Amino acid sequence: MRFATIASAAILSALLGGSALAEDIARPECVAPAKPGGGFDLTCRIAQSGLKDQLANPVQVTFMPGGIGAVAINQFNTNRTDDPNAIVAFSSGSLLNMAIGKYGQWNEDDVKFTATAGQDYGAIIVKADSPFETLDDVLAALKENPTGVVLGAGGSVGSQDWMKAALLVRSEGIDPRQMRYVAFDGGGDAMAGLLGGSIQVYTGDVGEIVSMMEAGNIRVLAVMNDERLPAPFADTPTTVELGYADAVWPIIRGYYMGKNVSDEAYKAWVDAFEAAYGTDAWNKTVTDQGLQPVALAGEEMQAEMLKRVERMRTIAKEAGLIQ
Repeated sequence: MRFATIASAAILSALLGGSALAEDIARPECVAPAKPGGGFDLTCRIAQSGLKDQLANPVQVTFMPGGIGAVAINQFNTNRTDDPNAIVAFSSGSLLNMAIGKYGQWNEDDVKFTATAGQDYGAIIVKADSPFETLDDVLAALKENPTGVVLGAGGSVGSQDWMKAALLVRSEGIDPRQMRYVAFDGGGDAMAGLLGGSIQVYTGDVGEIVSMMEAGNIRVLAVMNDERLPAPFADTPTTVELGYADAVWPIIRGYYMGKNVSDEAYKAWVDAFEAAYGTDAWNKTVTDQGLQPVALAGEEMQAEMLKRVERMRTIAKEAGLIQ
């Protein structure tokens, strides 16, 4: 399930030792469309740290919670549609929301996909003192009583995080409509819900949980991938090796801009990312957050994300989420 496309411009940039600072991005900003602490926050922090050598000014992170990205995409299609300074964090969950109409009138044609931050993966997470020692324990309890285990994550029914939970329970022949699922507005709130005891199992992402895992607050029962990830997840089994082959969920993380930004502004950001890709500093920034580097920007990025939205739309139709 690895996404291994590498933009040719990134390779050239690395060979030439990078490019000049993008001084025409006067006030670089990354909008995280959720509260602090979740995957969108993480995505913006990658841009903030990873582009330090490519931008003349530091990236400022702004939080814009609401509707798992709905407020942000509305802002960038009304008041900030041509903002040359701002990028907005998105994930595969955002693509799914575009595909099924969760953002109202706005969809994939209303943004300019700009660059990737990296590849993330779904994860099955419990508190450190949870009675569920393994993924088999969770699914056995769900099979005995589908409403007896409270699952939750940073997304409503039909969202990416709900889909992860749905794939998990479907792998044991359980109707996802039977499960008890609590929706939070972002990964930070979902983690607080797990630690506070309002949910028992969090279907989150590996990129969101590195610090909590290293602090000993949580345990990761499985990564939703076919191959094991490198440290700090090298000892964590995958859903596939545990026998749940259909419970796989890779996640692309990246950035978009308003659809009416100038070609010059768009190119300035694309150039900055392509100059960073392949450098040791960028790769360390990405892997330290539990993500795998993926170098894709500009027109290639735009084309690939449009394909992914269409695939999400097909999956959603098969799941009965849309007609």
